[in-house]
Amino acid sequence: MDNELQRSVSFRLSRRGDRNNQRPFAKDDGGGLFSSMRLPQDNPMKIVWKQGFIRLVLVAGILWMLLILIVLLFHVWSCQSSFSFFSAICNKEGKVFIAMDLLGFAPKAHRCPIPVAADPDKIVIPEGRTPDVIVKDLTYIEEEDLVKNGSQYLPLFGGNQSWLQREESFKLKPSMKVHCGFLQNGGADMNPLDIEYVKKCRFVVASGIFDGYDVPHQPSNISIRSKKLFCFLMVVDEVSLKFIKKNVTIRKDNDKGMWVGIWRLIPLKHPPYDEPRRNGKVPKILTHRLFPQAQYSIWIDGKMELIVDPLLILERFLWRDKNTYAIAQHKHHRSIYEEADANKRRKRYARPLIDLHMKIYYYEGMKPWSLKKNTKSDVPEGAIIIREHTALNNLFNCLWFNEVNLFTPRDQLSFGYVVYRLRGLFKFFMFPNCEYNSLFVLHPHTREHSSKVEWVKSLSEFKGTGSSMKESRGGFGLWTPYPKNLDSVFLPSVVRTTKAG
Repeated sequence: MDNELQRSVSFRLSRRGDRNNQRPFAKDDGGGLFSSMRLPQDNPMKIVWKQGFIRLVLVAGILWMLLILIVLLFHVWSCQSSFSFFSAICNKEGKVFIAMDLLGFAPKAHRCPIPVAADPDKIVIPEGRTPDVIVKDLTYIEEEDLVKNGSQYLPLFGGNQSWLQREESFKLKPSMKVHCGFLQNGGADMNPLDIEYVKKCRFVVASGIFDGYDVPHQPSNISIRSKKLFCFLMVVDEVSLKFIKKNVTIRKDNDKGMWVGIWRLIPLKHPPYDEPRRNGKVPKILTHRLFPQAQYSIWIDGKMELIVDPLLILERFLWRDKNTYAIAQHKHHRSIYEEADANKRRKRYARPLIDLHMKIYYYEGMKPWSLKKNTKSDVPEGAIIIREHTALNNLFNCLWFNEVNLFTPRDQLSFGYVVYRLRGLFKFFMFPNCEYNSLFVLHPHTREHSSKVEWVKSLSEFKGTGSSMKESRGGFGLWTPYPKNLDSVFLPSVVRTTKAG
């Protein structure tokens, strides 16, 4: 009996062996993904290695998911932590977050949600004005002797500010009289009917188009309350007005005021400067001079389409935290010397003149930005400016404009310098760049701006026939001898941290 059982088992095993020998590659016939793992030539060590590798990949994946979960939980906990260091990680205005940003550890979103109020109709507008504490009485120099240019005597819009007058203007006093554009017969003249119209404007959204580079873009998401409350004023020069008339429908009201959609066109006659970009700084920086009755203004560049209700903007950036001046942080640069380097590479103005501009600032004590400074950055995104027209804010705008008038028209180079000269007395809110990008839709210019002066690489190019590239009514600080010796001044080195920069 036992012998028969042994023969039966032996017979079955031999049949299995025969079948296996007949079809050694049966699994390959089906094209299975893991068929190679079962080939007869796979030795035991190879099988063990493959199984171990698969397990290693699975374990690594699980550990990576656990790490991400731990980091997220830590982030949520740290934002609510009572420990100041951990909570500072979430504070985008704190130095811990700024330091992480400099090291590349903080995420940089192009756009992010703006924490605006839910309903513009429920916003409570503050009563009265913010009290003027430091500067209480501000007046402007409006008459000066004419400046000789060749054989002609020209009135200058920005005046002929001396180095001594410039120095004195930075010393804050309760009562001050400063240069602030709009000198008599200097240009940038408004029509009488527009002067009368803007007198009623307490809340202003202002924009500008010069030299026909844009057409007006209609704001969206504007509430009925804001349409009644705000004046939407589009400042244009005569070249742009002709361009707009050819490309956009303009309607006239009963008082002969010109409108494109919600925008009231405000033409300026007699451009004050040769350079269109310098002309554009007049309504942008000197908004309080063009519209003296305005208490609040929002400036937005002409190439932008505003997509947030202006009442929500004022509440978010000014009233909520009792600010009076708000401007966005530059996305790439914090130091004016980084911004100057980028301007030279992008041919925004003559390279040697930008260098001279920066040498003067460096000689006067303007250091590159660092964490030791009390500001988030020395370089703003100047395309959107949100202001209450207090005396100190108006003075800051005048001093800022005077620097643009005296040196290069690149206003981002001058903003941080004026903040530095006022020694911390001028307070402003520099909000995140991602919120700035969420305020508008950017449209391309109708054409690219270009002028010969932007291609200049050496001061020698301004000699002889090249002298015509010198501006006749602006930038005189670049040609007037500086009272100190700048030969020994060497600009700080710049590290280019981004391709965009």
